[in-house]
Amino acid sequence: MSSALIEALASSPVLLGVSTTLLGLLVGSFLNVVILRLPKMMEADWKNECRTLLEITEPQAAEAKVTLMSPASCCPSCKAAIRPWQNIPVVSWLLLRGRCANCKTPISIQYPLVELLSAVAAGVCAWRFGWSPQLAAALVLSWTLIALTVIDVREMLLPDNLTLPLLWLGLLLSTVPVFTGMSGSIWGGALGYLSLWSIYHLFKLVTGKEGMGYGDFKLLAALGAWFGAFSLPMILLLSSVVGAVVGIALILVRGRDRSVPMPFGPYLAGAGWLTLIWGESLGNLVMHR
Repeated sequence: MSSALIEALASSPVLLGVSTTLLGLLVGSFLNVVILRLPKMMEADWKNECRTLLEITEPQAAEAKVTLMSPASCCPSCKAAIRPWQNIPVVSWLLLRGRCANCKTPISIQYPLVELLSAVAAGVCAWRFGWSPQLAAALVLSWTLIALTVIDVREMLLPDNLTLPLLWLGLLLSTVPVFTGMSGSIWGGALGYLSLWSIYHLFKLVTGKEGMGYGDFKLLAALGAWFGAFSLPMILLLSSVVGAVVGIALILVRGRDRSVPMPFGPYLAGAGWLTLIWGESLGNLVMHR
């Protein structure tokens, strides 16, 4: 990046906002790849580990290896390759009217929604933090939370591949510091994990059921490492309120079976992002209440 461009971005909030939003669209397209392929990659690793532990020597049925870079993107229905002009964030989905150009099978609205959400989140971060180290960190956090949210909705899974790097990055950023100091970050990570871990085991002891997964513990630990221990009550309060409202709405509107588990990760992620953008204002509001 040239010094002239850096100076222009630093001095022009409008240029920074537009550039960051466009970058968010491109990143959102990549996030769709992560959302679709990361669980498949993890499943393949689990199968290989199980074969090793069980000492299974019979050859496996041949399966194409899936990575974030290969195979090339294609229609899941007809396997037609997706051409570059069919892969422009949001625009291609609109031009194709949400259908495969070859077989006309509907394309999930998830793809443009993730791209739009990534772009909007990036634009809001640019507005909130301007040209600063906080902006770079906020973009990484926002995009990771989006990927975690959609994966959890689709798979009821919060991958360690995303939550643990997020935790370590939060701890490393505290050495600068970016959002919180080192002491607050360490205590935030520890207490974030232990708080949900304790609730999980208490709920299991009382009901005999598992109320949440270990991925939720790690995600809250990561958020605690990013924002400090004092942010945890607010994050838990926000996530619980939003989760309760959404859950009740789904039961009333769609008749959702109350016995069907709902992922808690998206509510934690949403609360974490609200804390990122409006944490100080929300904290003051909670304290004055």
